Amino acid sequence: MTSHGHFHWNELATHDVEKAKKFYADTLGWTYEGMPMPEGTYWVASAGGEPVAGIVDAGSDGPAESWMGYIAVDDVDARAKKAVQAGAKVVQPAFDIPGSAASSSWPSPAAPPSAG
Repeated sequence: MTSHGHFHWNELATHDVEKAKKFYADTLGWTYEGMPMPEGTYWVASAGGEPVAGIVDAGSDGPAESWMGYIAVDDVDARAKKAVQAGAKVVQPAFDIPGSAASSSWPSPAAPPSAG
């Protein structure tokens, strides 16, 4: 498990999943395994057999292509509370990720209004 305060996961939301997969395969040697999800396939990218990132379809009307980093914390509920006290707004309440941990989204107050 990733230590508190360190980046744990990265995820690319893109309008052209196949083009992104080809780009990262050609430039970084990534390989992919698809995970069927209700919203579509979640692609887990691996480097040297180790999972390094996820790739999802942002949809044609979704936000601009972007990478989102996930930071590991020791207690998601307590850290979300501290983030709110420091000026963040919770945009995704905590939820469990099967086989992993819990996740919540609260961009820093310095993030642009579209973040999160």
